[in-house]
Amino acid sequence: QVQLVESGGGLVQAGGSLRLSCAASGRTFSSYAMGWFRQAPGKEREFVAAINWYTIYADSVKGRFTISRDNAKNTVYLQMSSLKPEDTAVYYCAAGPMSTTIRDYPYWGQGTQVTVSS
Repeated sequence: QVQLVESGGGLVQAGGSLRLSCAASGRTFSSYAMGWFRQAPGKEREFVAAINWYTIYADSVKGRFTISRDNAKNTVYLQMSSLKPEDTAVYYCAAGPMSTTIRDYPYWGQGTQVTVSS
């Protein structure tokens, strides 16, 4: 069992930056791939980025977002730069096998709101 807690969301102007963190419980953190997903109002949850020993990014965030992890701290990060209003969403971290598919991840955090003003 893995419990995940996101933090770092907030309100930022377009062009700004934010860093999200996701702290995981349990001693098996390093054995999981970690993913970030987001859900905007009225839209389906979508893949943002994932990391295992390599990284995958959605095309919409490639070059602007960076996912990283610190296994010693059981934490995964999402550094977001050049933010756009369309990045506004609730951001969720997830633990599971390396995948871009929501249903492949069994463990989810509660989400953190990111709002980008124009």
